Amino acid sequence: MPSATDPPSALPLTLDLDDFKGDFSFDALFGTLVDELLPEFRGDDAPGAPPPPPPVLGAAPPVFPAVDELLGLFKHSCKELVDLRRQIDKRLQNLKKEVATQDAKHRKTLGELEKGVDGLFDSFARLDSRISSVGQTAAKIGDHLQSAESQRETASQTIDLIKYLMEFNSTPGDLMELSPLFSDDSRVAEAASIAQKLRSFAEEDVGRHGVTSAVGSANASRGLEVAVANLQEYCNELENRLLARFDTASQRREMSTMAECAKILSQFNRGTSAMQHYVATRPMFIDVDIMSTDIQVVLGDEGPQADHICIAEGLSILYKEIADTVRREATTIMAVFPSPNEVMSILVQRVLEQRVTAILDRLLIKPSLANLPPIEEGGLLQYLRVLAVAYDKTKELAKELQSIGCGDLDIEGLTESIFVSHKDEYTEFEQASLRQLYQSKMAELRAEAKQQSESTGTIGRSKGAAVTTSLQQQISVTVVTEFVRWNEEAMSRCTLLFSQPATVAANVRSIFACLLDQVSQYLTEGLDRARESLNEAAAQRDKYVIGTSVSRRVAAHAATAAEVAAATGESSFRSFMIAVQRCASSVAILQQYFSNTISRLLLPVDGAHPSACEDMGSAVSVVEAAAHKGLLQCIDTVMSEVERLLSSEQKATDYRTPDDGAAPDHRPTNACIRIVAYLSRVLEVAFSALEGLNKQSFLTELGNRLHKGLLNHWQKFTFSPSGGLRLKRDITEYGEFVRSFNAPSIDEKFELLGIMANVFIVAPESLASLFEGTPSIRKDALRFIQLRDDYKTAKIASMLNSMMAE
Repeated sequence: MPSATDPPSALPLTLDLDDFKGDFSFDALFGTLVDELLPEFRGDDAPGAPPPPPPVLGAAPPVFPAVDELLGLFKHSCKELVDLRRQIDKRLQNLKKEVATQDAKHRKTLGELEKGVDGLFDSFARLDSRISSVGQTAAKIGDHLQSAESQRETASQTIDLIKYLMEFNSTPGDLMELSPLFSDDSRVAEAASIAQKLRSFAEEDVGRHGVTSAVGSANASRGLEVAVANLQEYCNELENRLLARFDTASQRREMSTMAECAKILSQFNRGTSAMQHYVATRPMFIDVDIMSTDIQVVLGDEGPQADHICIAEGLSILYKEIADTVRREATTIMAVFPSPNEVMSILVQRVLEQRVTAILDRLLIKPSLANLPPIEEGGLLQYLRVLAVAYDKTKELAKELQSIGCGDLDIEGLTESIFVSHKDEYTEFEQASLRQLYQSKMAELRAEAKQQSESTGTIGRSKGAAVTTSLQQQISVTVVTEFVRWNEEAMSRCTLLFSQPATVAANVRSIFACLLDQVSQYLTEGLDRARESLNEAAAQRDKYVIGTSVSRRVAAHAATAAEVAAATGESSFRSFMIAVQRCASSVAILQQYFSNTISRLLLPVDGAHPSACEDMGSAVSVVEAAAHKGLLQCIDTVMSEVERLLSSEQKATDYRTPDDGAAPDHRPTNACIRIVAYLSRVLEVAFSALEGLNKQSFLTELGNRLHKGLLNHWQKFTFSPSGGLRLKRDITEYGEFVRSFNAPSIDEKFELLGIMANVFIVAPESLASLFEGTPSIRKDALRFIQLRDDYKTAKIASMLNSMMAE
């Protein structure tokens, strides 16, 4: 091993550039340098090595024997590292120079390459332009070649067509010498196409030739008339042959053959004949059993007597079967025909115009308005109900067929055209039906009243006119409700058959006018019948009015008859009030119906609603006028009985001082008691029957008549002071009763009567003071004063004259 004092050149080279390549590790390099100098430290961690001896206590630390060698090694290594760095630097400088040289060469090469590429691009552009030019030239050549080929083919086809045309133009009616093409079943499509072309050309030539011959020379050559005739004959024969093949395939359900034939036949009149032939040969249009079964399905077991409900069910069943049949046919049509929408249009049109129309013609037999069908057989209402049902179900069928498919067919317009003759006269039939129902109902009510009258005739003869009056036909709210129900049903038909607002409004007004006439006539006639009973009662009263100079027996008989007449009048009064009450209820039903149903149908049309309101107001006014007349007669009836009671019950001694010296009676007079009891009893029905202004007007008029009647009655008596008190008691009783009228003007009049009654009570000298607060009663009071029993003896007349003068 060299020593540390050896010169550096004497030491071995320990470091090399390869030591620094790859995965360099300083620990590994250091280990490599010192391994030879420190062998005892090599593998200290090896298994089985003896442990180092323990240190001797008190001994000096051992001297590291290889320190000098290591220092020399490290110095030498540092020197080698410096040399290696210099070598590396030198190499780097050389590499930089080489890189710069190569970079310059590369740049020069790139410049030369760029120039070459630019030139190459220019060459490519020239080449592309040349290729494009050549391509255009080739395309033009191709177009010319294609045009030439097309012309060649056209010329060839033209030659063939001319040859075929000459064959057809040879002999009239001779089709035996034609080319095999026209008899070959495998080339039918080609033959059909050529025949159509020849036919079109020949017909056009004949047309031109015909014009020319009209103005040309007499020696003009023969045209293609023979060809046209032969082609027509051939096309017809070919078309029939294809149709026969189509029918055969249809019976065998060979869809492919049917489609092939349909495609070829589409060249003949766009296939119209094939489409129409296919539709016409459907079983539903040619099978007699199917057509006879249809009406049996619709009418059911009841036959011609079937009602509209059974007919509706039958139509639903039949129309469902028709829709299913059309749906099945649509599947075949879609698979066979090249233009299925046109076929579906023809099929659906044929269904509606033939099958559906045949059914409707059997169902909708329009009756004569001059000779209406009997109501027992349904009358006009049966026809109208069947019309509505048929229209509704047919519209549903049309929608179903449209959903299946009907091409460009205006199925809605076609459906409407089926019913147009019925819809044109609908309003007249509806009005006639409502009139027929009304007349039938009135006849029924009259028959019931007659039967009831006959069954109780004996009772009526024994008990008199009171029973007859009660048996008279009364107004019924149920009957008016039935009128409204008829009209409501008619309105439902009207809105079903028509959709235009103006048309609907016009028909609604016409139909509603029937209801107004019916209600007005029914109520007016009912009120008139009730008034007749009032007239009969009045005539009965007048019949038994007698004079004063009659025997007691006659007077007694007349009194009894008057009592019966009074009972009749009271019964008539009650009947009329009930009639008025039912009239009010009926008018309320009519107004409610107008508000709920009629108004919404008229409001969309300007002027329709106000006009209908005027019509209804006019109809109600007629009823109100009849009711007003009857109410006045009721007041006459009441006042007649009041006057009878006053005449029969009021005694001359009621308002005088008793002659026997007995104490005056301060109770109401018997006449007053009877009258108030009568009025309370008879007006009870009036209070419940009348409402609102009608009630107020009636009671006010009755109060005025009662007031006037009492005044006139009391003018017949003379009054003592005690009689005046009793009169005032009567007036108080009357006043309390009329207070139930809720009429302030009547209350005031009876209060003034009570004040005037004081003229019989006060002393003569105090009469003037009675009128100071109420000058309005002066005139009537002066008349009352003259009725005092002391009017002459107390010289009240002269006293009043002097007071009036002052």
